[in-house]
Amino acid sequence: MKTHNPLFYLLFLTVPLFSLGCSTVDHKEYFETYEQEFKAKTNFNTHSVKRDEFFIHAKEFGKPNQHPSIIMMHGFPDSTHLYDRLVPELMSDRHIITFDFIGWGESAKPNNHQYNVASMRRDIETVITHFNLETVVFVLHDASGPPGIDWALDNQDKIAALVLLNTYYSPMPTLVAPEAIALFSTPGIRRDISVIATRYSDSLWLSRYKAQIAKFISTEELREHFQKILGYQSLEIKTAFHGLNHVLLKEVEKRKDNIPLLKQFKPPVRIIFGKDDPYLNTGVAQEFHKLFSNSELFLVENGGHFVQIDRPKQVAELIQKFPTANKH
Repeated sequence: MKTHNPLFYLLFLTVPLFSLGCSTVDHKEYFETYEQEFKAKTNFNTHSVKRDEFFIHAKEFGKPNQHPSIIMMHGFPDSTHLYDRLVPELMSDRHIITFDFIGWGESAKPNNHQYNVASMRRDIETVITHFNLETVVFVLHDASGPPGIDWALDNQDKIAALVLLNTYYSPMPTLVAPEAIALFSTPGIRRDISVIATRYSDSLWLSRYKAQIAKFISTEELREHFQKILGYQSLEIKTAFHGLNHVLLKEVEKRKDNIPLLKQFKPPVRIIFGKDDPYLNTGVAQEFHKLFSNSELFLVENGGHFVQIDRPKQVAELIQKFPTANKH
């Protein structure tokens, strides 16, 4: 029987997906125990940063000092916990801030919100204003690359240094979308079906989410832990995930116009990429190195897409030894 009715395909393809079941493993206790242990280890302060009618969840480690404050930003589909292994390596002499973009982690998750690069940039601006920071070091990973670089281009006098960790910005020859990102960012019925299916099936969502996260971490013994931590949080990020993916290709494409600005960027840039990342790979790192004339390139052995999880000591050392612009 032939049919071109989209509803037929939707029912045909989602029935097997929903047959996976509706039950999920509850990692709430594991997550809360871990969060308490991390709090005891790092003694961070929690901030609820107000942006309009929303709030941004931020963590502050240490106090402002003679060094520029470091703001570490996550990509998607993750949260501030992406930096849990890196922060302790740096916090002895640095003031560090991590935060969850609106829609992610512990921040507000409005349903009727435009999830795009402009919104993420407003989150960055709101956090900088809240902490009254005059100069900053940005550490950007994955989807925080476009809003972070956009802000840096327009505020070079406030950027002491820029650190790029397996991120992206504009179209690049070797850039490869992770499987989940490709599925949910490519327009068509397959994406539409996947959005509906994962929106209503937590078990399907978690199975795909954990499979993707596993590919982001090269260090095998760390995979299960972060699958639990990030997986627990991920059940509430579906709206933001689907929303940002919906505009992702257009956001990347339109940043071609900013390439001349990258070449004129004055603050120092350090590109630190996990060498094993098949997606935001060494080719992307090398392309960034070409575009930022004032940049240094470091490819970290045995580090994957989540290089800050796989190799925190190496990443911390490269950040600590990074000479920042004299702005403080």
